[in-house]
Amino acid sequence: MAPAVEVRSLSRVFSGRRDTLALDNVDLTVEEGELFGLLGPNGAGKTTLIKILCTLLLPSSGTARVLGHDVDVDARHIRRRINMVSGGEISGYGLLTIRENLWMFTQFYGVPGKVARERIDSLLEAFGLEDKADAKLRTVSTGQRQRMNIIRGFATDPELIFLDEPTLGLDVATSIAIRKYVRNWLEERDGRTMVLTTHHMKEADELCDRIAIIDRGRIVAVDTPAGLKRQVGSGSSFLIETTTFDPAPLSSLLGVRGLTARPLDGHLQMRMVLDDESAIADVISGVVSSGARVIGLSKSEPTLEDAYLFLITREATAQ
Repeated sequence: MAPAVEVRSLSRVFSGRRDTLALDNVDLTVEEGELFGLLGPNGAGKTTLIKILCTLLLPSSGTARVLGHDVDVDARHIRRRINMVSGGEISGYGLLTIRENLWMFTQFYGVPGKVARERIDSLLEAFGLEDKADAKLRTVSTGQRQRMNIIRGFATDPELIFLDEPTLGLDVATSIAIRKYVRNWLEERDGRTMVLTTHHMKEADELCDRIAIIDRGRIVAVDTPAGLKRQVGSGSSFLIETTTFDPAPLSSLLGVRGLTARPLDGHLQMRMVLDDESAIADVISGVVSSGARVIGLSKSEPTLEDAYLFLITREATAQ
């Protein structure tokens, strides 16, 4: 069985006053039936890679095959069998209803009328839009338009679907419903494949069979979520709650592999990945010398976020 996606030595350069290397010698394989995740910071090359795989952009060098076809020469064959949804994308025609927009999209792909109507009705119900089906698109909320956009991706029943930040800007309940639908869609029939990009680590951890971490146009690691977490090592992940201060200087302390911080109930919550437990003493000293106070400190099992931080930081240090 051929892979759904096979990328070898793929590079993409954007020409300009200063050439930009967006993808640098990427090798990647996505097996048929996988829910494959792409994680990386903004500008890492995720969207460029997806556009190449969707035949919207040509590679500068290397090869990419999708469902057995070369993106460079077989774009027409690929496009009939895939679909793509970008979170936050506003698509459709405001003067048409949600149902009419979805009908139009299915007809672009030649879906038979009876099949299209039944599929649209089922998807509208699954995504909680049945009561808005006959509303003009221009009259519905941004979140409802985004849900329609996600439905559009599934309405053509693709063999391979690319979801680029599908839950971006959606409320928690809708995001949970989408994650549930995504997993059910894959399990309903053999051979369906999905490539997902997201900044939500919990979403990736919960959904993905395997994940590739990409940074500065290069693949840093590919593994299962559990496998990525194991790379962090045990006993080196800490959760620290402090009074509010600027934690940025802590990132440069010896032994600190990665740090994220967010406000929480008037305090600051930091997740830290350390080389070993002994580095925590310098971290505490750094907090205190900044005039802040430590409220809580606990060791935790490595999360996907910890693994992401560790691998991105390691790659930056190596370069």
